[in-house]
Amino acid sequence: MKKWLSCTLTLLVWSSTVHTGSVIATDEVGNDGKALQQAIQQDATVYELDKREQQRWKISNDGTHPVETTKGMNEALKWAHQNGKTTFKVPAGTYLVDKNSQINMVSNMTFWLDDQAVLQKETNGKEHYVTLFVGYGTNNVTLKGGTYRGDKDTHDYSGKDYPYSAGTHESGYGILSEGAINLTIDGVKAENFTGDGLCIGGKGTMIKDLYAGHFESGAIDSNGKLVSDSTKIRIKEPLSFNNPIFKTERGFEFSNAQNLTYTFDVYFYKSDGTFLSSLKNQKVRQIMQIPDGASYFQAVFNKSSAAGAYVEYWNKVVSKNVVVRNSEFAFNRRQGITVGGGDHIVIANNEIHDIGGIAPQSGIDVEGGFGENGHRNSNIFIKDNNFYKNRAYDVILFDGQDATVEGNHLGSKGAIGLAISTPFTGAKVKNNHFDGTRIIAYHDATFIDNKMNDSFTLFEGPNITIDRMTFTDSLFSISSKVPFGVKASNITIYNTKKSDSGLSVWSKPVCLSNITIIGQPALRAIGGGSEEGSIFDNLKIIGYNSAYNLDLPRGTYNNCVFEAAAGGNGEPAVNKSGKYVFNGCSFKTNGMGLGIYHKDADVTVKNSTFNILGNAPALSVQSAKKAMIENNTINANHLTNADTEIIKINDYWQRTNPYDVLDAVIKGNTLTSNMIAKGISTIYAGIGAPGYTIENNILYNAKLHLRKTDRNINNQELIK
Repeated sequence: MKKWLSCTLTLLVWSSTVHTGSVIATDEVGNDGKALQQAIQQDATVYELDKREQQRWKISNDGTHPVETTKGMNEALKWAHQNGKTTFKVPAGTYLVDKNSQINMVSNMTFWLDDQAVLQKETNGKEHYVTLFVGYGTNNVTLKGGTYRGDKDTHDYSGKDYPYSAGTHESGYGILSEGAINLTIDGVKAENFTGDGLCIGGKGTMIKDLYAGHFESGAIDSNGKLVSDSTKIRIKEPLSFNNPIFKTERGFEFSNAQNLTYTFDVYFYKSDGTFLSSLKNQKVRQIMQIPDGASYFQAVFNKSSAAGAYVEYWNKVVSKNVVVRNSEFAFNRRQGITVGGGDHIVIANNEIHDIGGIAPQSGIDVEGGFGENGHRNSNIFIKDNNFYKNRAYDVILFDGQDATVEGNHLGSKGAIGLAISTPFTGAKVKNNHFDGTRIIAYHDATFIDNKMNDSFTLFEGPNITIDRMTFTDSLFSISSKVPFGVKASNITIYNTKKSDSGLSVWSKPVCLSNITIIGQPALRAIGGGSEEGSIFDNLKIIGYNSAYNLDLPRGTYNNCVFEAAAGGNGEPAVNKSGKYVFNGCSFKTNGMGLGIYHKDADVTVKNSTFNILGNAPALSVQSAKKAMIENNTINANHLTNADTEIIKINDYWQRTNPYDVLDAVIKGNTLTSNMIAKGISTIYAGIGAPGYTIENNILYNAKLHLRKTDRNINNQELIK
């Protein structure tokens, strides 16, 4: 602080005539020591747009004279920049921004609005407008405080900017960054825009578009010499780096290629024709760096003909190192914030709400249109924001790479809290609360320590991992597009009969471990129709609904627990074709332990424990391609009906129907009953049923009820 005071004092003494805004010059102070001390305490780098300065620049603060106000604001900003000011303070008031113009920021400046200052966009009928613009080359800018307000409620939506424009009026921006570097937005409010409160984007410069006539047959050798080659084509006239953009940007790319190979080779030359270097196997939309000393380049494509060829030569830059914090984006028609071309973007601790009117209607949309010749997004950080009342989405990761979404409250009830689209890779989603909002994730994402209530998910994969997530009255739904494209572990799902909640698995097999489902949903706690092959390790379903059975997806269940609600008699059920394995599992219920009901089901139940608390079978095989029941411990110690069949193949009501259990092996099991009951029953297997194998079972207080055609081998009935 002492250093700044020293500089300020020097400035004041040296210049007695310079107009310094709110700083009092020496000739105004005279011998008044008190005024001089006050002047010294002022920071000479701060320019304040007080009443005198507003008059100087013809700026109105009462919401009138938009043309003069906008022109004056821009002139004042330029003057402040040219005179060494680094903070531009705008006092309370309403400053009307011309509908045909915008405020253009300057570099190295903090634009500081009073909390009661409003930049109001003049009502208009334009499809596209900007209120404050931070353009390419305008770097090291801070926008602090105040309100940026659009004309959404008074806008004329009837016209078009151009005859062939969309007519959607979705591009009215509060703040637009177009390729700026080191931009901070802190404590602002951006509301009521026809498009976005804030758009962080890039600047594209098309240098040249190339058609078939711009190519010729031939290649280039390793020494940069043109050579004949009928299998390849090259650019006829070399492409230069003369465009002014290359004075500051040292990269370029090819875009929108048609009838050309996706990869190509590039050769760089000095201005005198000396060959410098080459880049092999480059790709369309890949940024290529210009080597030092290069004046122009050539390109060779692996294609024998240039017929119908087309490609564009571009430079594209994005906004870099942007921080948006402690701000509010609300009541905008399209988005709160769009990231349409950015690298290292931090959006933290903001309130983003009430976005709606035209799609996508999102709090934050990371979407540069890269696949449609747009801009790249990379290294995006969305942290500790509060989202609510947004019409369709809270956060969209549409295209780009490497984003972290962490610590956010995603609370727009009924909307999608987070959507991760196929063009986006490398998303990390951590410690967020999805409060009544959905997750739609297509691929390449890691979810850690998140929680959700009153909603549902869609995880498609590939390359999706979910770990340590808690659901309350929500449906954890997976539809993997490729085998094991989704992996989940350490998941807890709480159900309170409020909704169709629990676990649902569809499409290709997945790998799930340590999934615990507690309580009764409105329907089933688990269901789905995935292909066979899924692995369920340590799945626990505790207190499931007695009104609906568990519709178990195909797969292998290792060390799983199925425990019905107190007094409940629902059952885990195999209702689908394919292979099921239950290994080391535990079943506890007043009802049936496990029911098998599909003629093409191949089911193995081994090394498992059944505790039946009522008058119901432990295992009922009603229909199956094959049933292997082996080395299980079955306790039925609460029977009151001696006719209860503890393990049964079909039942009394199916005895006169054609058999539908094709093969069954029941061996090595230990059955215990509190009364003499039917331990293993096959007598109702159906007309024409084959002989089943019943072997090495021990029955305590239970008897075998088998047919003569069954293979009854070394079984023991031990009656007390």
